[in-house]
Amino acid sequence: MSRVGKAPISVPSGVDISVNGVAVTVKGPKGELSQEIPEEISVEVEDGTIKVSRPDDERKSRALHGLVRSLINNMVQGVSEGFRKTLEINGTGYRGQAKGKGVELSLGYSHSIQVDAPEGITLTLEKPTILHIDGIDKQLVGQVAANIRGLRPPEPYKGKGVKYADERIRRKAGKAGK
Repeated sequence: MSRVGKAPISVPSGVDISVNGVAVTVKGPKGELSQEIPEEISVEVEDGTIKVSRPDDERKSRALHGLVRSLINNMVQGVSEGFRKTLEINGTGYRGQAKGKGVELSLGYSHSIQVDAPEGITLTLEKPTILHIDGIDKQLVGQVAANIRGLRPPEPYKGKGVKYADERIRRKAGKAGK
């Protein structure tokens, strides 16, 4: 039995869940998310908990069991609390500036880079070098953070670039002098 899949999901107050055949919809104070689930997996909502089960022990069913449970748990957590990723911008002259719904980043190139927030994502600058990405969809928050980090990944010699706040950069020694 899947250890992740068999764990029940507790539903906080203010969150409504509806299961319509192959679609699960979660509504909460921060918004609404829906996800299609495979036909093999069944979802039951009972007095404040959600249980995900599978019909057999075939390889595909076992693989999908924990996945569907994690996806539903992320939706419940997203509409009730939301998700946040924090990026740090390191380097001389590297900074961000709020522009409309997005941010304008100066990352050492000859031009500045405009990053617009997709639907459901908010980009906020705490300082010119700390960027917060907030949203209710965990996958979308992570993808936007990865795209921004990919504009100038941190380099190992001086650590310049865009990195996650909890990321550790392995530093290398530079050229050894005579």
